[in-house]
Amino acid sequence: MNTVRQRRETRHTDVPEGHAAQGENVKSGRELPSGGTRRRLWETLSFTLGGTVALCVGVLTSVYLATLHENDLWFSNIKEVEREISFRTECGLYYSYYKQMLQAPSLMQGLHGLMYDNKTESMRTINLLQRMNIYQEVLLSILYRVLPIQTYLEPVYFYIYTLFGLQAIYVTALYTTSWLLSGTWLSGLLAAFWYVTNRIDTTRVEFTVPLRENWALPFFAVQTAAVTYFLRPNLQPLSERLALLAIFVSTFLFSLTWQFNQFVVLLQALVLFTLDSLDLLPAIKASWLYGIQIAGLLLVCALQFLNSMILGSLLISFNLSVLTARRLQKNLKTGNFLNRLGKLLLHLFVVLCLTLFLNNIIKKTLNLKSDEHIFKFLKAKFGFGATRDFDANLYLCEEAFGLLPLNTFHRLFHTLLFSAYLSVLCVTGTAALAGALHNLSDSTRQQPMGSVGKDTVSLRPATAYNFMHSVLFGLLALSTMRMKYLWTSHMCVFASFGLCSPETWELLLKAIRLYTPKRMCVMRYSVPILTLLYVSYKFWPEVMAELSELREFHDPDTVELMNWINSNTPRTAVFAGSMQLLAGVKLCTGRTLTNHPHFEDSSLRERTKAVYQIYAKRPAEHVHGLLRSFGTDYVILEDSICYERRHRPGCRLRDLLDLANGHTMDGAVQNDPDLKPADHPRFCEEIKRDLPPYTAFFTRVFQNKTFHVYKLSRNK
Repeated sequence: MNTVRQRRETRHTDVPEGHAAQGENVKSGRELPSGGTRRRLWETLSFTLGGTVALCVGVLTSVYLATLHENDLWFSNIKEVEREISFRTECGLYYSYYKQMLQAPSLMQGLHGLMYDNKTESMRTINLLQRMNIYQEVLLSILYRVLPIQTYLEPVYFYIYTLFGLQAIYVTALYTTSWLLSGTWLSGLLAAFWYVTNRIDTTRVEFTVPLRENWALPFFAVQTAAVTYFLRPNLQPLSERLALLAIFVSTFLFSLTWQFNQFVVLLQALVLFTLDSLDLLPAIKASWLYGIQIAGLLLVCALQFLNSMILGSLLISFNLSVLTARRLQKNLKTGNFLNRLGKLLLHLFVVLCLTLFLNNIIKKTLNLKSDEHIFKFLKAKFGFGATRDFDANLYLCEEAFGLLPLNTFHRLFHTLLFSAYLSVLCVTGTAALAGALHNLSDSTRQQPMGSVGKDTVSLRPATAYNFMHSVLFGLLALSTMRMKYLWTSHMCVFASFGLCSPETWELLLKAIRLYTPKRMCVMRYSVPILTLLYVSYKFWPEVMAELSELREFHDPDTVELMNWINSNTPRTAVFAGSMQLLAGVKLCTGRTLTNHPHFEDSSLRERTKAVYQIYAKRPAEHVHGLLRSFGTDYVILEDSICYERRHRPGCRLRDLLDLANGHTMDGAVQNDPDLKPADHPRFCEEIKRDLPPYTAFFTRVFQNKTFHVYKLSRNK
């Protein structure tokens, strides 16, 4: 309903040509009412149809993804333990807290268990609501308890259906953003089609359901749509306030549900800063958005009991610095080109210095080290010196944190998405550059925001914002593959907007001297319709084939391990092993862990490195002492890690440990001269020989083709 109100106001306030037309028709008094009535009727009909299509497309996408999940795992038929194992790595850890809340005798006891948790990290009591972004699991567990659905809907289905339902909101928000930019819902339909046909590169919700980004990205898409609407000129005060409320709520929910929120919103702040500096965005609206970002993040910080990563985030320091620098530097947007360029460079320098100074002061005052591993990773990734830091190398060697593979572009070209995107990006980028140069060259001339001049197409603030948004998130995706989902979904929006935009076609047709309003109108509707027909004809058979392909979850070794732990170990037992496996142990058995995959804590990172010495070249007594210092009763060794071949030599976990320990790596690897051969064999290999130095400290109690479980002796 809120969207409907926004759309009506958009039509009345954002089309200045309509006012001119009314002025011309004053003389023909009889024609105006009938023409105006027909236009309003057509707008209402178009809006109703477009809104209905948006809802239908969103729901159908949600059902499509849920069906893929069911078909891939046969989720409805497998056992409960298999369902839980299917939530791999950190997904299983997050879902375990939903399960824990439901198993608690009462809501208050469940919340108390999360706030004073001593099973996620052995010998340590932590506040999970502070450490992790799990308020969504808390909310869902409360809803499941309160709503009358327990008799016909299992807890796991309530959970996954909520996630797939959010995908409907996600696609609808993408559709709405494209519609707002282009002025036609045909653009939104094309964006939704591209989102589905490029599913491999736009979402991974069907096989990583509880992942934090699957909760967060729908709210981020809603926020982008709200910002796009807010940046439209001549909004009524009520519409502006409603848009600001929508931006605040969506920013807050996005930040609450994903631990990487501060880095994503920081890129958004950089978009605002760039456009504001180049006078492509109203300064007052940029200030409102800076303030909303700070307020949203601080509210999340309060709910997370003053989470240190948020307090020390670059975003808060940057936004405060921008607002402060603007106060310090008066008349920033006055003067000739060289004068303004000098002021702009000085402004950039002041903001950068203030940001680094403020962030450094906050981190030193509060002794914050939560995100230092990310900056170590970035420093090594962008070539500022090689590193032997174990935490940084863990990220560097993961494919998800590497460069975007080239085959991604091949897939995107195949659906015509990337070719359309590049074309629109070039046209919009040219207009943005011309507008920026014009604004810097002539600051005294009064004209609408974003205008380039009489003879060229004006670049509206909303268009400029989405252009810069796409560019910066594109650079992020190119450098880090895991972040491509922030870019590819917006790529669908931006490409479809360009094909349906009168701005784009007017600029192109004027460039080749073929512009007429009628030609522009024909192009903006015929090209997207032909693209839709091609995409439908080309990929409908593939979608149907995908939906008809049936698979089944099959991981008997892990199922056997979890069943053995449940049957043969005390509930108070403490388990050590790889982060990924222990998340499943926590979910399936409820046993206490030594470490886990939520890596945003410095002491946990140190603990994980110590536990991982089971795959390094260390003596039995040293490994036993490390594990017992964390209260470990059982350790699980995985052949897939000990004899790993998935990563290239030098990036295997055992290689990273050897490097961090100063030992030469095994195999055909070039070792640095200062690395020395280890004095002891690799622990995970040698322990299987059952030699006396190892049997004195470890007793094998379970093994199958994949896992080996050893019980630690109590004596040292």
